[in-house]
Amino acid sequence: MLILGIESSCDETSAAVVKDGRELISNTVATQIPEHRLYGGVVPEIASRRHIENIGPVTRQALADAGCTLDDIDAVAVTYAPGLIGALLAGVSFAKGLCYGSGKELVPVHHLRGHIASLYLTHPGLEPPFVALAVSGGHTHMILVEGYTSFKVLGRAVDDAAGEAFDKVARTLGLPYPGGPEISKLAVGGDPSRYKLPDPHTSGEFDVSFSGLKTACLNIVNTAAMKGEEIVREDLAAAFEQKVTDILSRRLITAAAEHSLPACVCGGVSVNGELQRKCRIAAEKAGIEFYAPDRKLCGDNGAMIASAGYYEYIAGTRASLDLNAYATMEMSTTHE
Repeated sequence: MLILGIESSCDETSAAVVKDGRELISNTVATQIPEHRLYGGVVPEIASRRHIENIGPVTRQALADAGCTLDDIDAVAVTYAPGLIGALLAGVSFAKGLCYGSGKELVPVHHLRGHIASLYLTHPGLEPPFVALAVSGGHTHMILVEGYTSFKVLGRAVDDAAGEAFDKVARTLGLPYPGGPEISKLAVGGDPSRYKLPDPHTSGEFDVSFSGLKTACLNIVNTAAMKGEEIVREDLAAAFEQKVTDILSRRLITAAAEHSLPACVCGGVSVNGELQRKCRIAAEKAGIEFYAPDRKLCGDNGAMIASAGYYEYIAGTRASLDLNAYATMEMSTTHE
């Protein structure tokens, strides 16, 4: 079964063709990062316009790379929540148009369910249940994946998502958007012990909080500026990355061990080498398996939506042509 997946929730326009939920046939991505970097972050209005411009060519390229036409596709899967509402609407409207013109069935996909499905494309033998940490610019969720379309949220960020915190601290350090990769590069060789950062407290066992860490970094920079002192940016970047990855890896492996299940990371921040390294070491000590997506599937992409769409399709999930987009939505919500 061939599923065409369309993703446009933030600043990546992507379309992909996936066979039977596991085999990646094609995956085309048009990134807007260079343009948004000029403004220090994603500008929603610009993102929406670029999606409208890119969605057609990207989809045609994905079909061409797959060596097929829309006639060969069994269904069209599209991200409909959560994300930037204008960006989502660009993808949803295009997918509905494709289905209207071709008679194909439309499958709505939750963005975080898509990130989890990226694991299936990288690890063909991985099957639920497992515990997944979905961590990106807009989301940090600890999820018990009970089945391909059944999920339970064990914990989440109570304030800033991890990726958002990386972006904000990077801006404080004068680094360009997106901040995560820039902080990681700057942190290489840095001394994380130079700056002491707080250990955020949360009431939920698997909840996380990064707003305090972000503020602590800002205060260090501002205090040094008022005193006419220079901060060692490499050391502060290393301290921040160490603290965030310590928190995330510790929560994930604890949750997986408590449920006696494999541990997985996915989402844009899962590409962070330090996070994966700590998770692998902790998982090995705990005697549990650890999985992460291929680097090219960590960020937003149509392949993960096509994979998730396959399992939603098998489960009977369909949408009519009045499907709307939603800026926020719990991942456990079942589309009616």
